[in-house]
Amino acid sequence: MRSQSVSSTNVVRFPGPRAARSENRDQKGLLDTVYTNGSFVIAAEDRETKMIASRLQIFGFLNIAEIRMDGSVRALRPSEAATTSLARPWRLSRPSFDELPPAAS
Repeated sequence: MRSQSVSSTNVVRFPGPRAARSENRDQKGLLDTVYTNGSFVIAAEDRETKMIASRLQIFGFLNIAEIRMDGSVRALRPSEAATTSLARPWRLSRPSFDELPPAAS
């Protein structure tokens, strides 16, 4: 028996460098930013970052608050955040473990 090295012919490399991703565009970068700084503000028109944040809120990694015109904030439920309104900016923050219900014994 002979052993032959088989070259992979089904992998095609696309020419050119990979597109650079913004630190806040991917989930890990967004979580790192929020957890490092404590909070992060998303511009009103940034739909892509809002979509990522709303997904992270569903899993319990973030709290999302809508910043109103007078500067006050209103916490958004996951169902509200999923609609991703472009009317107002959002403030992302780490979830507080004090808000968790007590464990049933």
